[in-house]
Amino acid sequence: MNELINFLWRNEQGQDIAEYAVMLAVILVIVIGTVRLIGSNANNVFSQVASAVGSN
Repeated sequence: MNELINFLWRNEQGQDIAEYAVMLAVILVIVIGTVRLIGSNANNVFSQVASAVGSN
């Protein structure tokens, strides 16, 4: 049993995969948040421009 624990502790491939998964998750959260923020602001800007053009 100790040999298995030592092998798993020294095996670094699993750690690399976990680190990449965490980095990917963080990047996805940042990208999705940015797209949602820009999307809602862009919608407001276009609505304001359309209102300004329509009233003239």
